[in-house]
Parts: sequence; C-alpha cells; structure tokens
Amino acid sequence: MPILYTTKASATGGRAGHAVSENGVLDVTLTVPKELGGDGATGTNPEQLFAAGYSACFLGALKFVAGQQKVKIPEDAKVTATVGIGPRADGTGFGIEVSLAVHIPGMDKVEAEKLAAAAHIVCPYSHAMRTSTEVPVAVV
Repeated sequence: MPILYTTKASATGGRAGHAVSENGVLDVTLTVPKELGGDGATGTNPEQLFAAGYSACFLGALKFVAGQQKVKIPEDAKVTATVGIGPRADGTGFGIEVSLAVHIPGMDKVEAEKLAAAAHIVCPYSHAMRTSTEVPVAVV
C-alpha cells in the first residue's frame, strides 16, 4: 500500500518511563496502574494511549464514511474506546481487549449503526485489530 503519512514515537523506561513523538508534541510520563502493580502515580499508560488513538481514528473514519454518504456528523459526536489488558490464556504473555461505543446525538440508531459498521471497515485501527497485522521487529 502507498504510505501517505509516517511518524515515530519512542519510549524509555518501559511502562514506568517516558514517551515522546518525533516532533515533541506528544511528550508523556508513563506510569503503571495500581491494577498492574504500580503505585498509581500521575501519568498515562500504553492502554490509555491506544484508547485515545483508536477513538480518534474511529471518529475520523466515521466522519469520512458519513461524508461519502452526504450525512452530517454533529460536532459533539463521540467515540469511546475501552481497552483492557490481561494475561493470555496460553500463558505466554499479555493480550488486549478492545470495545468501541459510538454516540452520535440526534441521529437515528439504525442509521448510526450503519455508519459505525462502515467506519469499522475503513478505520485502520479496526483493520489492524481484525486482521492481526504482522509487525516487523528489528534490533538496531
């Protein structure tokens, strides 16, 4: 596929560390939630960052498909991504569980469901989750 945009972010310190995007706009302290054995310090974590990215991307996809269908999405439309983490059943690591809640004020539920289904096909986060996209890992 032709790549239209590329960005980078790096993390140091793991789950209790620091992450920054290549342009410095995203610059966050990472902390481990109490539920995962952390001290509850102020900061964010990979699951929150994933939820924020997925919800924003899905809302963008929703607006894209609505635009194709000449449907107006109100400014107060909202997508909430819920991301959970836990040990995989095979005991070899951790997995994530993700769900999306779409709220489009003033829109008929059936129409909103059709748009959400179309957005779920268009959204690259949804595509990656659905297809278990292979991620190359290189040691540099």
